[in-house]
Amino acid sequence: MGLTAAIAALGMTAGLSGCGSDDGSSGDATLSMVVANYDPDEGSSTQKYWDGLIGTFEKNNPGIKINLKVLSWTVVDAEVAKMVKAGHAPDIAQIGAYADYAAQGKLYSADDLLSIPVQANFLGPLADAGQQDRKQYGMPFVASTRLLFYNEKLFTQAGLTPPKTWKQLASDAEALKARGVKYPYALPLGPEEAQAETQMWLLSGGDGYTDGVGTYTINSPQNVKTFEWLKNDLVGKGLTGPVAPGKLNRKDAFAAFTHGDVGMLNGHPQLLQQAEDKGVKVGMVPMPGLNGTSRTTMGVSDWIMGFKQNGHRKQIGAFLDYAFNDRNVLDFATRYDLLPPTVSASDTLADDPEHKELKKFLDELPTSQLPPVGKTSWAKVSGSIKKQIGKAVEPNGNPESVLNQIQNVAAAAQAAE
Repeated sequence: MGLTAAIAALGMTAGLSGCGSDDGSSGDATLSMVVANYDPDEGSSTQKYWDGLIGTFEKNNPGIKINLKVLSWTVVDAEVAKMVKAGHAPDIAQIGAYADYAAQGKLYSADDLLSIPVQANFLGPLADAGQQDRKQYGMPFVASTRLLFYNEKLFTQAGLTPPKTWKQLASDAEALKARGVKYPYALPLGPEEAQAETQMWLLSGGDGYTDGVGTYTINSPQNVKTFEWLKNDLVGKGLTGPVAPGKLNRKDAFAAFTHGDVGMLNGHPQLLQQAEDKGVKVGMVPMPGLNGTSRTTMGVSDWIMGFKQNGHRKQIGAFLDYAFNDRNVLDFATRYDLLPPTVSASDTLADDPEHKELKKFLDELPTSQLPPVGKTSWAKVSGSIKKQIGKAVEPNGNPESVLNQIQNVAAAAQAAE
């Protein structure tokens, strides 16, 4: 059955769960809610989604009202921070990070808010990334993973097959460069999202940002080797295009891909639709590794959370239990070509032929690795990566020295947690 029919069926069967959410027994309250706008044109589609969901919830819970504010991603995190600092925290916020608020004791835990079936339905890596001190505070709202995108037309013209190893990736990039492709491999290490591109390469090199107990290992020998290879075998051979990686932002790399100027880059589900809308036929494979396909890919999640300040635990829990039923989760995820954060919704989407292009991303999600977003130190570490990492692949750059500098920032920030 197609996804539209599946959502309709789920809507008929998925009752409101949680703390008395069917009969309003959670108690009368007016909740304030601040959410991010996912509409790529900053239009009203996100507002319409929440208006519909809230309207149905309020009809079934007449004692609970929700005042909604939808804000651009460029300001939503800062606006919530301002509200919290002023002593006017929203009851519910759907934003990019939760760790600082959890560390300050301002959030309800997921145990406080959600029914057991709803909390148990989150995909494991996402639930784990939402934890601080082994307790979940961040509830994953939507997710995505990354795959290596390649321009099928350019690959066919050059007689290439998609790479499985770094050596093959470099060889394919050489062939694309010889045919005049502007960006054989686009390497966006600019300040917009350098921490994501960096993590994808660190994972493909066999390591990552932290070890098994959460200690930063940014300057590990494996990570140094990864960036030495990028500097010498990719950037140094002119295979990353006319813009220095440290100056190239993800948005610009994605735009170049949709215009047919990029042979390969790491992409997420939304880029797939954007490229196809421009007539670019996209191939997708897991990120190549040093000697074979990378053992894991990077996962990303946005978060929803409940603030304690106004004491509306039961009412917040009732609403979130309803928001996380499969009908609502699938409705939002498919609007924006994102991945649902729950097991049941992911299974439904994976079986839907109308969205078969998302299955490769879904397949990667259960074993993906997210950035260490549960650490209050991560914001400072991420900022250091955005500022410094591009220097590691400059002609006179020293990867080990740059990674050492970032590691020093990370160690100091972690010690201050």
